[in-house]
Amino acid sequence: MSAPKPAASRQPPRGDKKHLGRPGVFLETPLRNPQLNGHGELQHLLTIEGLPREILTRILDTAAPFTEVAEREVKKLPLLRGKSVFNLFFEPSTRTRTTFEIAAKRLSADVLNLNISTSSQTKGESLLDTIDNLSAMHADMFVVRHASSGAAHLIAQHVADHIHVINAGDGRHAHPTQGLLDMYTIRHYKRDFTRLVVAIVGDVLHSRVARSQIHALTTLGVPEVRVIGPKTLLPAQVERLGVRVFHDMREGLRDADVVMMLRLQNERMQGSLLPSAQEYFKVFGLTPEKLALARPDAIVMHPGPMNRGVEIDSAVADGPQAVILPQVTFGIAVRMAVMSMLAGN
Repeated sequence: MSAPKPAASRQPPRGDKKHLGRPGVFLETPLRNPQLNGHGELQHLLTIEGLPREILTRILDTAAPFTEVAEREVKKLPLLRGKSVFNLFFEPSTRTRTTFEIAAKRLSADVLNLNISTSSQTKGESLLDTIDNLSAMHADMFVVRHASSGAAHLIAQHVADHIHVINAGDGRHAHPTQGLLDMYTIRHYKRDFTRLVVAIVGDVLHSRVARSQIHALTTLGVPEVRVIGPKTLLPAQVERLGVRVFHDMREGLRDADVVMMLRLQNERMQGSLLPSAQEYFKVFGLTPEKLALARPDAIVMHPGPMNRGVEIDSAVADGPQAVILPQVTFGIAVRMAVMSMLAGN
């Protein structure tokens, strides 16, 4: 077997240049999606944006039997046996890191969790030098959470062809597996995306989850996606993403089939964007009275962690319409599906 090409010499995929029959005149074809290999198969999972509906549907379909396996209490499958998965979390995380670890172990992978607070990064080592050193330890897959948008893309461009990268959240940019597990949850309870009204409520401006949700919902054919929040917490020209904007929560929730709540990303806010948490809850917190404006069978979702009494009332979070805990369970199955697809299964 030939040795993998040195990472330092690899370049991001570029479009092919076709000669037009005249000296020096070329037409550059469109760039290949860096998440897909030459056969159109998933090579990395960096963002939902730009992925075709067929890929998203295949991930959701692949996750279904993994959910059934979990319910039958089958502990392990051999699909990643002999593979090494490195969890690189440069930001704090409990839910995402744990579910990735469980997913990889259920697929029989060897899992290594890098403790960033004691790693060489604290001594000045660059991100790509860290990746090179871990790649030399025969890594097969990196699961990366980083505070900088684009970090996972940078790593994916740098690693050898046999290594796969999964973005577990990068800055304010994307959180694709969270978006996918949210889509799996919606499909589980609502079946058909093409008949739904989905409302996303809260701090869309700072939320990588919201961006992934919007791209996934529109790609899967949801006819009406609404974003609800104060002007200070919505991106400028967010309508260009194909959503309807509401600043009145009661109007935005009317006849919604799915209500997706977001937490306030206080750690990413610069300056004072809200009068107070109490005032925010009064206007944009989800209470039973506001939820009653949605459809009677509407489901309530939240990516976590929840701030009770800030964006959601406990009566709603613990109520019959909340599917917040099933989201976590489905997240394991979806992450198993992504890992197995990347490994060629």
